[in-house]
Formats: sequence, C-alpha cells, structure tokens
Amino acid sequence: MTTVRGQANTAWPGVPRWAGSLVVGLVLGAAGPVAAVAQEAPLGRDLPGLLAYARAQSPEIRAMREEAEAAAHRVGPAGALPDPVLRVEFMNINNYGNDASPSLLPWKVGETKYTLMQALPLWGKRELKRDAAAADVRQAEARASATWAELAARIKAAYAEYYRAAGNERLTKEVLGLMTRLEQVAQARYAGGLAAQADAIRAQLEQTAMRSELIMIDSEKRQIRAKLNAMLARESGAPLADPLELRAIPTLNTADASSLAERARSGNPQIQAELARVALAQKSRDLTQRNRYPDLTVGLSPSQMGSRITTWGVMLEMNIPLQQEARRGQEREAEAMVAASRSRAEALQQQLVGDLAVNLAGLEAARRNETLLKTQLLPQSELGLHSALAAYENGKAEFAMLLEAQRQIRKARLEILKTQVEAQMRLAEIERIVGEDL
Repeated sequence: MTTVRGQANTAWPGVPRWAGSLVVGLVLGAAGPVAAVAQEAPLGRDLPGLLAYARAQSPEIRAMREEAEAAAHRVGPAGALPDPVLRVEFMNINNYGNDASPSLLPWKVGETKYTLMQALPLWGKRELKRDAAAADVRQAEARASATWAELAARIKAAYAEYYRAAGNERLTKEVLGLMTRLEQVAQARYAGGLAAQADAIRAQLEQTAMRSELIMIDSEKRQIRAKLNAMLARESGAPLADPLELRAIPTLNTADASSLAERARSGNPQIQAELARVALAQKSRDLTQRNRYPDLTVGLSPSQMGSRITTWGVMLEMNIPLQQEARRGQEREAEAMVAASRSRAEALQQQLVGDLAVNLAGLEAARRNETLLKTQLLPQSELGLHSALAAYENGKAEFAMLLEAQRQIRKARLEILKTQVEAQMRLAEIERIVGEDL
C-alpha cells in the first residue's frame, strides 16, 4: 500500500495537494486505532479489565462460589454417625407394692430404665455417603466454573461488538469531515466555473447521510454498553470507555480440532459437571444396593430403683430387609439414573466437539477474509480513489465517481473491522468450549 506523507503531488502526479490529504484521511484508520499510553486503562478500554471486574463483582459468580462452598461443608457430616438416642422409661409410676404415692420423679417411681442407643450403618454405607457428597462438591465447583466461562464468553463477544461500533463511529466521523472538505472543493470549482453546483449538493447529501448514520451508531453503542454493564452488575447507563484494541488471535485452524477436543474433554467445566453427576449417580446406586443389608443399633440400659442402679442390660437391634421388591425398584431407578447421566455427558461431549469444529472453521474463514481484504480489496479501493481524484481535478470524471470511490474505501475498512470482530467472537466460543484462554 502506498503511503502518502507530505507531498501528494509527488506521490501521484497530476493529483492536487488537497486530494493527497483526502486519501491520507480515508485510509489512515485502516489498521485500527492507535493505542494510547496510560498508567491504568479506564474500564472498558481493554478486555482483561472487564473480565477482572466481572469476576470480582458479578453476583451470579459469587452465588455459584457460595453454593460450591456450601456443598463442601456437607462432605464431613455426610459420613458421620447419626446422633445417639437416649430413652428414659418410668415403670411402676403408681409404686404398686412399694407403699408410696404415685410419682414421675426417677428416684421415686418403682423403677426407671435408661437406654442409650447408637445406630451403626455397616457395609461401607458411610463411606459411600461421603463419596457422594464429594462428587456433589465437584459438580458444584464445575457448575461455578461453567457459569464463569459462559459469562466470560458473553463479555468477550460484547466487547468485540462494542469495538466494532466504536470503530464504525470513528470511521464515519472521518468520512463526515472529509465530505465537508469535498463540499468546499466542489463549491470552489463551481465558483470558478469548473464544476456544476450539483457536485456541492451531492456532498451535502452525503454529509446528511453520515450524520444520520452516526445517530444510529450512537444508539447501537448505548445498547451494547447497557448489555455490558448488565454483565458487570453495573447500572445500565454507567460510563464505559471506548475499546482500545482487540486481542491477538492465536494460530488455530481446523487441523487443531482433535487436540482442542481432547483439551475440551479434560477442561470444559460443563463436561466436568456432567462427569461429576455420573459419579454422584454411581455412588447413589451403590448405596441403594448396600441397603439390601441390615444396619445395627447397639444400646446400653441401666435400671434404677430408688437412688440406686440395680441392673445393667445390653441391647442389639437391626432392621430386617424384607421389602425386596421395593428395594429392587429403587435399584433399577438408580441404575437408570447412572445410564442417563452417562448419556447426557456423552451427548454434551459430541455437541461441544461439533461446536468446536464449526467455530474453528469460522475463525479460519474470518482470518483468511481479513487477509484478502487488507491485501487486495483495500489497496484496490485506494487506487480507485487516487484515480478518481486525478480524473475529477482534470475534469475527466464526475463528482459521483469520487463519492463512489470513497464509499468503496469505507466499505473495505468496515469489512475488515467486521472480519476482525467475527474472529474475536469465534475465539471467545472456542475458549468457552476448551475451558481456558488460548
């Protein structure tokens, strides 16, 4: 691409000096905005700042973390022994044969019996309950990670949209300023009898169209800003700085699908949540099967007569699992839940692998399209503008040709911006699927 610096007449013989400045203005922003140097970027200026703010302030993320913490506190109690039971029996409260009046006081009734009982779940049931609770913790933690991955992907996509709207606004303002200068040129040529008044009128119409478009762009920016603020748990009208730059796109293509799919299976939080659900269903099934076997309750029973302990007894108690049909129904239900959890995890894996392939193809297409636009369409549009400027100055072209030439450059720049944003949104989806930033 030819760069214009200072003397436009030297770069393009026959093109006036004002024309060279016009071309510089039209193509100056093709590579995107220039990064400003600052100690601390204001919120909205870069993506890492938005993500850090969301992670710290989002009530949704905070709620998921607290749910995971609550689940972790259930692991210990899940495997604990049940509370012991104390039973007190007042016998012969009418004191028959004791020549005493009726009473409910332990030392005044005929006999008081104390029974202290402790249930003892056997056959590894406590360990299974603890393992099930631990699987529930892993599921809660994975759900929290999945919630953050979804929110981060939405923020990345909205940031890219915000960048596109801000870039469109900058470009439109540039074109508006250049059309103002073109109007002045057309007016001067009309005054000198070198052009028709219609040229100036066309420039004015183009300016009006640009101003109308700026109104629409401003509305779009406000909508995207409100959406971003909602994700950040801020007021919808809270200010956000215009995005400064987009993230660098890593080198990825469809050939990387297999390795990324393996990373997704091991790192995607949604898959991890489903695998934890499978483990929970398996532990619940195993516990249901262990319920075929009885549990034991032991007890110690001292008896009191008057103020003295007279006898001691030991008690053993166990349930008799006679309702086998009901238990078999519960076991079949538990087994079906395991199968359902496995199928759900498998379906999710297949869906994510398919989504990964789609987004990789979209990312590759966006990058190739951007390269094509930058290396061919934009230079061709610039050359067309140079030619139109020279022809108009020499009276060999209509003003409409000049307007069309600048529209082509603007269109090329907008298409480049669009492909850049498309690549960013594809990358956000890929990172959500893989479960990590690339």
